[in-house]
Amino acid sequence: MSEDLSFILNHLGEEREKYFHAVSPPVIQTSNFAFPDVASLQTAMQDEMGHHLYSRGNNPTVEILRKKLAALEKTEDALVFSSGASAITATVVSLVEQGDHVVCVRNPYSWTKHLLETYLPRFGVTCTWVEGDDLEEIEASIRPETKVLFLESPNTMTFGLQDLAACAALARSRGVITCVDNSHCSPVFQNPADFGIDLILHSGTKYLNGHSDVVAGVVCGSKELIRRIVDRTFLVWGPILGPHDAALMIRGLRTLPLRIQRSHENARFIVEKLKKHPDVEKVIWPFDPDFPQAELATRQMKGSGGLFSVLLRTKNKRKIFRFVDALQRFLLAVSWGGHESLIFPMAAVHDLPGRPDPAFPVNLIRFYAVLEEPEMLWQDLEAGLKYLH
Repeated sequence: MSEDLSFILNHLGEEREKYFHAVSPPVIQTSNFAFPDVASLQTAMQDEMGHHLYSRGNNPTVEILRKKLAALEKTEDALVFSSGASAITATVVSLVEQGDHVVCVRNPYSWTKHLLETYLPRFGVTCTWVEGDDLEEIEASIRPETKVLFLESPNTMTFGLQDLAACAALARSRGVITCVDNSHCSPVFQNPADFGIDLILHSGTKYLNGHSDVVAGVVCGSKELIRRIVDRTFLVWGPILGPHDAALMIRGLRTLPLRIQRSHENARFIVEKLKKHPDVEKVIWPFDPDFPQAELATRQMKGSGGLFSVLLRTKNKRKIFRFVDALQRFLLAVSWGGHESLIFPMAAVHDLPGRPDPAFPVNLIRFYAVLEEPEMLWQDLEAGLKYLH
């Protein structure tokens, strides 16, 4: 862990002399703040996010978290939200108006897709979907009314990447604001601001919190763009994270580099084993040398974490369900980024309305390997794979 990273995680924003030199920041569990005089009240009301007026906008515990997150992503400011979906929605809506256009990579986070495909068209905002690995297609999709280029690098099922530096340069030349969902890498393994990306988003539920006990969202960027989000959506909608959840996230950040590095090492160990297994058709992990975009992954990412996907050699749903149900150490759940190893089979959603999505075949299974002993996880998988027969 670098000295700067260690300082951010363990000290930045923690003015301990203000709260009895406590090692952990206090949870300022208050909705309201009082003022010594009218002049002070007036000052706070003119800049709600720069003062403590009402916890719907700014709260001291939340403010410590914001400072840490902005520093981790090498940006000027950050906002935290009650979910990743609310962070994405508030950010994109703050950047567009009726008649505007968004370009987005295909197969993003499901609620990003819902926002751009179903919600915003009701208000006259359209979207063009592109393959993120084709810069010429992205350029051809940008129109005079395009306001946002929304990226997700890597995405969380098939791990498609975008060349962030090239996308940022293209967008800047056309007056388009770039947003990227950086949940997969966390700020430890990727800093999109280094490549010129304007706004960096996270599901704080994932690696940033890391303990499966908080739902949160994050956006990091320049003071100008963060202020735009504050003024246009954040204060209107009121989706702030509560101080107790903020304190839990600060706690989670303490161990972020250790957790994500262990996840990366566990994934590498299991990926190498699965690639040799006869019941596995393909393993998808950005730091696998056989991954189609491995060169780009190692160029703009420092690591890939614990998410990887597998294509089984069978498309028989009964056999796939039997394999999944046999696992004892991988919990069956939809999220990831916590302390527990997980599995999510696409076969589980293939009978739901709007399915199947051809990008996610029935034999695609996403895994998340995290803090457990890797040999134990592998033994669980090896035993479970026998149920495919």
